[in-house]
Amino acid sequence: MLEVELKFPVDDLAVVRERLATLGGAPAAAVEQADAYYNHPSRDFAQTDEALRIRTNDDASFVTYKGPKRGGVTKTRREIELPLAGGDRDGWAEILTSLGFAHVATVKKHRTPFALTYDGRSAEVTLDEVDGVGTYVEIETIASGDDDLKAAEACVAAVAWELGLSAPERRSYLEMLLATEA
Repeated sequence: MLEVELKFPVDDLAVVRERLATLGGAPAAAVEQADAYYNHPSRDFAQTDEALRIRTNDDASFVTYKGPKRGGVTKTRREIELPLAGGDRDGWAEILTSLGFAHVATVKKHRTPFALTYDGRSAEVTLDEVDGVGTYVEIETIASGDDDLKAAEACVAAVAWELGLSAPERRSYLEMLLATEA
């Protein structure tokens, strides 16, 4: 599975929310997310362009590995996400640090997801207010493999155009947060 996304800085989420409504975007409940990122003890994920995080959505937690970004206009990478039984984020954080993984930073955001079908393809558009980083819109769909990648990229680009978004940001929220702290 390949995550295909574009992220855009925006000044006014209300404008995007209105445009989403005209496209038939269905909002879900807003969530508070905290993404705790960890670095591998023997290789630097900043250098290998990988990510390992524990994400907490209100009362559920997930561990996520993201592979290196592929080339191209979209931010495309392999993603593996698994739920943590009982949402035991703290226990998993303790396991990771006991194994030598270092906590890098925690990205906190208020996220409102919208489900959208565009040209027969499922996509998710999220309106994000990220602590210390700013306000962004992410458009994401999943490509089943390399043969589906061009169609997934075209969908994400078309939704961005429909929403009036331009100048995508390829850096992750973690990269942007670390840049503000430097």
